[in-house]
Amino acid sequence: MGKIVLITGGARSGKSTYAEKLATEAKGRVLYIATSIPFDDEMKDRVKKHKERRPDTWKTFEGYKDLKQVFYNHEIQFDAILLDCITIMVTNLMFENSFENFDDLGDKEIDKMEEGILQEISDFLGEAEKSSKEIIIVTNELGSGIVPENKMARVFRDIAGRVNQYIASRAQEVYMVVCGIQIKIK
Repeated sequence: MGKIVLITGGARSGKSTYAEKLATEAKGRVLYIATSIPFDDEMKDRVKKHKERRPDTWKTFEGYKDLKQVFYNHEIQFDAILLDCITIMVTNLMFENSFENFDDLGDKEIDKMEEGILQEISDFLGEAEKSSKEIIIVTNELGSGIVPENKMARVFRDIAGRVNQYIASRAQEVYMVVCGIQIKIK
């Protein structure tokens, strides 16, 4: 049976660095799932820095949906998976529908969007639980600040928060990273 580890924390808290340390300690072949789509120079620079930190021996899979497929791809052999990060994955899935005006979305449309996102996560976790791999998942801790001003940001915060709770409920270990220091909370 595999082990699912969730690592959460605020922006620049050190969560990715800690996740990479755990993946390195897994002693084997690592598959890094990168969920970002670098559209601007700032994001391209972030991706570049993340790549430079990773060992050359790690394989990278770039994508944010249908991630359960990595368990079936026999060309990618691995002992551990590091998925970085869930909140970017949620963002990509939200905008995949490319709504003209997010403020015009009704509760049913938002609920349907969240159901689809949770299904993506559930499918991945289902395969993770059947595998013998160590699965390390990075996410951002949201909702500790002020209530966002606009509807889109509030919907994102709410969906990401519920996704984080769902993953934590299925994970064997959960860590919060603050100032580069990890705290085991489960």
